[in-house]
Amino acid sequence: MKLTENQRAFLDRIGKAAFINPFSGARPEVIRDLVAATERPCEGVGEAELVACIDAELRRMGPGDSAPPFTRVDGADAERLRIAHLFVVYYQLADPFDQLIEKTLAEPNHEPPVLAFAPAAIEDLMARGFSRERAIRAFTVFFQIRRAARLIRLNLPGPSACMERLRSALWNAIFSKDLLYYESRLWNRMEDFSVLLLGETGTGKGVAAQALGGSGYIPFDPHARRFAQNFPQSFVGLNLSQFPETLIESELFGHRKGAFTGAISNHDGVFRRCQPHGVLFLDEIGDVSTHVQIKLLNVLQERTFTPVGSSEPLPFSGRVLAATHQDLGERRASGEFRDDFYYRLCSYEIHVPPLRQRLAESPGELEHLVGVLLERTTGEIDPSPVLDALKRDLPDGYEWPGNVRELEQAVRRILLTGSYGGDRKPSTDRLAEELRGGELSIAEVNARYCRMLYERFGSYEEVARRVGVDRRTAKKHIDAAGE
Repeated sequence: MKLTENQRAFLDRIGKAAFINPFSGARPEVIRDLVAATERPCEGVGEAELVACIDAELRRMGPGDSAPPFTRVDGADAERLRIAHLFVVYYQLADPFDQLIEKTLAEPNHEPPVLAFAPAAIEDLMARGFSRERAIRAFTVFFQIRRAARLIRLNLPGPSACMERLRSALWNAIFSKDLLYYESRLWNRMEDFSVLLLGETGTGKGVAAQALGGSGYIPFDPHARRFAQNFPQSFVGLNLSQFPETLIESELFGHRKGAFTGAISNHDGVFRRCQPHGVLFLDEIGDVSTHVQIKLLNVLQERTFTPVGSSEPLPFSGRVLAATHQDLGERRASGEFRDDFYYRLCSYEIHVPPLRQRLAESPGELEHLVGVLLERTTGEIDPSPVLDALKRDLPDGYEWPGNVRELEQAVRRILLTGSYGGDRKPSTDRLAEELRGGELSIAEVNARYCRMLYERFGSYEEVARRVGVDRRTAKKHIDAAGE
C-alpha cells in the first residue's frame, strides 16, 4: 500500500490539528486548513460531522480488507495514519467524556463510575491497529486531554492576551510542548517536573493550581471499567502561611502519636494524603523557613518523607506545585530562599498576570469577568448593573490592587449594597496622622503597623522579626487589619 502525496499532506494536517496546544492562537487557522483539505465538503459543519468526514477518508485509504489501516505501510506513513486514527477516536469520545466531567464536578466525592462505553472504545482502537496496552493508554490520555481543556477554560476565563498565554502555559505544564511525546514517554513521569506559580496576591494562582491538579494522568482499569479515582480527589493543597513554624512539618509530613506535646493520635500530612499520580499544591512557599526548605528539598530529591516522631520513611509519588506572591530573586539574594530548593521547584515557572494587566490588554476583560462571576454567584448573565456601578464609583484607571479576588468581593458588595468604592487601605502618611492625633487603640496600632510592614516586605516571618513577636501573632494582627 502506497500513500499519495496528497494523502500525506492531508494526514499531516490532521497531525498538526491533533497535537497543537488548544489555547494556541494558531489553532483556528490549523483547523480551517484541515477542513479545507477534506475531499468531501465539510465547511461549516459541526465537530462530529467533520470527524465523520475524516474517518471516512481514512477508511478509504485502507487496504480494502479487514486488516488494520496502517499495517500495510511503513515508517513515517504508518505513524501519520496512527495519529489520524487517534484524532478521530478522541473526538468520537468527546461527548461521553464531557458528560463524565460534568457528573464528576457535580459529585466530586462519589466513587468513579463504571464507563459502559469504554470497552467499545478500546476495541475500536485495537481494530484500528493499536495494541491493547496502547489502546488503554490512549483512552486514558484522551480523558486527560478533554479534562484539562475543560478545567483550564473553566478556572481561568478572559479574552486578554496575557490570559491566553497563561492557559497555553498551563497546557504545556500538563502535556509538555509535544503531546505525542507525552503520550508515548512522559505520561507516567510528570512527578519529576515541579511547577512554580508566581504572581501577586489575588491573581488566581490557587485556581490555576486546581486546574493543573485536576488534569493529571489517572490510570484506567479496563476490568473494572472505571478510572482509579475521581479527578478532584487527585489534588491536595496546603497554604503554608496558615501554620506556625512549629506545626508546618506536622502538616506536611504528618506525625506519630506522642511525637510532641498534644500529639494524642497519628496524623497524616499532605504528602501522605496525596495519592499516586496526584498533585500536591504548596501555596505561599516563599514564607517557609530555610529549615523547612531543606526538608522539602530532600523529599523532592529522594521521593520519600518521614513523619514527625517516626524513623520509617514513606514513599511519595505525586507531583508538586508551589506558588508565591513574593520576589524569590530578592529572597534568594538575601539568603532567605535557598538556591538549591529554588532550582528543584522551577522545572517550569508560570507567571499569573495581575488584573490591571488583563484590563489594559483587553477592554472587554472586565465585562467578561463580571459576567462569569455573576453567573457563578447568582446564575445571572447580564453584567450591566454591576459594570454601571463600577464605572460610577471607581476612578478611571483604577488598578485593582487586590486583583481578581478584589473584583469578586466588589461584585458581591454591589449585589448587596449597590456600590463599591474601591480598596481604601490607609497610607503610611494617614497612619502617622492618626497616631499623632491619638485616634487609634493599641489593638488598631498593632494591626495597622503589622499590615503596613507585610505590604512592604511580603513575609509573616519578617514582620514578626521586626516587631518582636512570633509568626502566628504577627499573622493575627495582619488579618485583623484586613477585616
